[in-house]
Amino acid sequence: MPSTLDLSPDALLSTTRAVRKRLDFDRPVDPQLIRECLEIALQAPSGSNSQGWHFVVVTDEAKRQRIGELYAQGFDIYRNMQQSAHALAEAQDDSEDAQQMERVVDSAEYLAANLHRAPVMLIPCVTGRTDSIQGKPAVIAHASQYGSVLPAFWSFMLAARARGLGTAWTTIHLMYEEEIADLLGIPFAEVTQCALSPVAHTLGTDFKAARRHDLDSVMHVDTW
Repeated sequence: MPSTLDLSPDALLSTTRAVRKRLDFDRPVDPQLIRECLEIALQAPSGSNSQGWHFVVVTDEAKRQRIGELYAQGFDIYRNMQQSAHALAEAQDDSEDAQQMERVVDSAEYLAANLHRAPVMLIPCVTGRTDSIQGKPAVIAHASQYGSVLPAFWSFMLAARARGLGTAWTTIHLMYEEEIADLLGIPFAEVTQCALSPVAHTLGTDFKAARRHDLDSVMHVDTW
């Protein structure tokens, strides 16, 4: 197994960033590194130990190009959404928060223009679909389905960081989930795509903890 970065558990957890502008698009990624990270991801918990996860590794240039095109189309829609980083940046009152969000917007724009250049894309999927479930069961169904794959995806990202690889959790491609399912042979009626990440070596490994809101503003003990 290749050496990993000298990071304590806390340092690993607090410096695994969404990497966009520091992805090395020109350096190939050894497929064995992806396998090692996924082996670690498989140790994550899943609902009822269902292990219904699947991970689609995309390296084919033509497929990466097409996914990049669809992602860019989705990003054109995302820019004008109320939940977009662009909207959040405009709503900031604090100057430091505003500067941070401006950097996020800039890096998100960069990824939208360059996603196709990533040597590897990883799409975590989970068996089953909950699209048609309504009412009270829907909340449990959605939470259980995504909760059964997203911890594994995060474990993959942590393992990647430890090996000098960068990742960035994205979901914009899901606007075109069915088209991408057709492109990659994913059985759309039976399998749900949950996210997408570019994977590449990083330009440097000196990532830092990010600016975050004060803990007491988000921690609630016994009552809201």
